Amino acid sequence: MKTGRVILHVDMNSFYASVEMAHDPTLRGKPVAVAGNVEERKGIIITCSYEARAYGVKTTMPLWEAKKKCPQLVVLPPNFPRYRSSSMAMFDLLRSYTHLVEPVSIDEGYMDVTEHLHQRNVMELAKEIQERIKEELLLPCSIGIAPNKFLAKMASDMKKPMGITVLRKREIDKILWPLPVEEMHGVGKKTAEKLNTINIYSIKDLAKADEYQVKQLLGVNGERIVKRANGIDNRPVDPDAISDFKSIGNSTTLREDSDDERELYKVLEKLSQSVALRLSRKNMVSNNIQLMIRYNNRQTITRSRKLNNVISSEKEILAAAFQLFKKHWSGNPIRLLGVTAQDLVDKKESVKQLDLFSYEKDAKQEPLIKALDVLQSKYGESIIQKGIQNSSGKKKRETDINITTSFQKDFLS
Repeated sequence: MKTGRVILHVDMNSFYASVEMAHDPTLRGKPVAVAGNVEERKGIIITCSYEARAYGVKTTMPLWEAKKKCPQLVVLPPNFPRYRSSSMAMFDLLRSYTHLVEPVSIDEGYMDVTEHLHQRNVMELAKEIQERIKEELLLPCSIGIAPNKFLAKMASDMKKPMGITVLRKREIDKILWPLPVEEMHGVGKKTAEKLNTINIYSIKDLAKADEYQVKQLLGVNGERIVKRANGIDNRPVDPDAISDFKSIGNSTTLREDSDDERELYKVLEKLSQSVALRLSRKNMVSNNIQLMIRYNNRQTITRSRKLNNVISSEKEILAAAFQLFKKHWSGNPIRLLGVTAQDLVDKKESVKQLDLFSYEKDAKQEPLIKALDVLQSKYGESIIQKGIQNSSGKKKRETDINITTSFQKDFLS
């Protein structure tokens, strides 16, 4: 690559498990998995080491199945503060080379190193970055080198762990096109199934497809993925992209399938509290609340509601979510519930039509919200629990659930 852009995609290998092994060297070389609560049905593998993968253990596999495949599996609970700290150290290291670093999630990001093009060999630069991450942070990573973000992402997936792959645009017909279309970044299983209906089975089929036909099938995304299949991607590496929030949501799997409305209301209450807290941290408000319901037969529905005014408080989010719930719940047992605040805007930029009473009420709540935010940020969300008094006078939690939080966009806060 003598001219044009040079983009690196740095992808940490088995990140959570690798961080645990860096923290505890006695785990190195052992089959290690990070998983949810083993007492709950949501005890699934979040990530696992390559030693565990050799036994057939995979991400999202139920814990009982993983232990059956690998009886000596070392299972650890997730430690998100530890992962966040390692992630921030990794991105700080990347920024020591260029300010053009775009975090994508807690364990991957893009670098535009075009400025280094005339100073040193790009492969040597990638090796240095990989070795420094390994030596200084004790973490393995794979790096893709390409003229754009899409090809760099595809390249980083080709050699794991500790691989470095160069993917030039002129090589896509030999390297990318023979792959099944579902292996293309940006094409999920359901999208691949739709593409199969118009005889698109490989990335080459997609690259050669009629763009209009694919757009008719998939909408705007269809046009985008046809271009990507041809190696076209003009997106810049944007250091500020991590601040772009389109939605904030949380979901949780219940311990047992439930059709108890009182219990389900408490789940929605807890989810709404978590979403409100994250909105507060981001200084964002929403005017569209979405509810997700997954029944015990795995049927999943999502319904949303546009609001007249923007909202951000737990009470307002809960009211909107519960209204959707009452309207759309079939009465069948529920396995999972999710609440998402959509169409987010910065609080300072939002305009809310308030009468005097509403304004005074909002103003009174603001100190409380800030105090809760400080406490929960410092001691965890469980520091303040809503509950009822039992006969012994001790507080008893009415609903015991575990909130799953996405770290895709807010892990650096």
